[in-house]
Amino acid sequence: MVPKVAGSNPVIHPKLCPNRPLEIGTFLFIMNWLKIKTYTEISLAMVFWAASFIWYKEAYLYLGPMTLIFIRLIVSSVFLFSLMAILKRLEMVKTKDIPIFLLLALVEPLLYFLGESYGMQIVSSTVGSVIISTIPLFTPFAALIFYKEKISWYKMAGITISFFGVLLVIMGKGFQLIAPVEGIALMFLAVISAVCHSVIIAYLLPRYRILTIILGQSALGVLYFLPIFLLTEWELAKEINWSWTVIEPIIKLGVFPSSLSFIFYARTVRILGITRTNVFINFIPIFTAFMSFYLLNEEMSLGKIIGILVVISGLLFAQSEGLRKSTLNNSKNR
Repeated sequence: MVPKVAGSNPVIHPKLCPNRPLEIGTFLFIMNWLKIKTYTEISLAMVFWAASFIWYKEAYLYLGPMTLIFIRLIVSSVFLFSLMAILKRLEMVKTKDIPIFLLLALVEPLLYFLGESYGMQIVSSTVGSVIISTIPLFTPFAALIFYKEKISWYKMAGITISFFGVLLVIMGKGFQLIAPVEGIALMFLAVISAVCHSVIIAYLLPRYRILTIILGQSALGVLYFLPIFLLTEWELAKEINWSWTVIEPIIKLGVFPSSLSFIFYARTVRILGITRTNVFINFIPIFTAFMSFYLLNEEMSLGKIIGILVVISGLLFAQSEGLRKSTLNNSKNR
């Protein structure tokens, strides 16, 4: 039994389908454990991605954006290769799939980081966050085109509610967005890249281990960024005083958001599908707001608190379709 990767329904792992039937109580216990595990992993992925904005601020005090991204990907590649070697999960990529891996690394990390890094230097953090938060709005259409994943009103309503909650969190009074066209274009390059990345990840999941996919993405990203780094920031990088203060945020970025977040994200796509997984992206500015409040002493306004509640409501609504179908199926099986 091969799991359905990109569909809208939750997937039962083949190991949970033994030859003899399970008792109803045991089956429900396993299903509940899978749900808890899945939602915990995707939440951790969003926490690590949210924390990256804090670590970016620390690293940018000493490093240029291309230097940081290049070394961050090296750290990620070394960490993932070491993990796979320890777990004895090293896997060769088939020759016919190399172009797919090259395309995966092209859209993310290369195009995504180029769009986000240079775009955030032009637009404000508010405008940038709003644009990045549109990723879940575009994902259902990509899933429909490439995987025939239906766009139900549950999904679209939940996504829309959640997105408006994000606006409440990151927008100030007046809800005015004023930004240069080139900055907006670069940020939307990041959005399109992220959506394409989700589609390619879903394509590769039935063919390779998750660690293989993420390692390939990071290692090829190093090759893509090498000439850019050499042409733009090599001379500046040679003058950096490589103390632990400089190295620490790079290690955090390479291990957590660049490695573990992508592993947890891919595992969730395998279970929930592209659309329902990407709704959780709206959690990133929420977690960032909390971290900024506790670590950077930024204000936690009433508008932000209301926005957080709206985001959570949207997420629950978007996921409720799968839970409803699961309940109906269990009732029929009885």
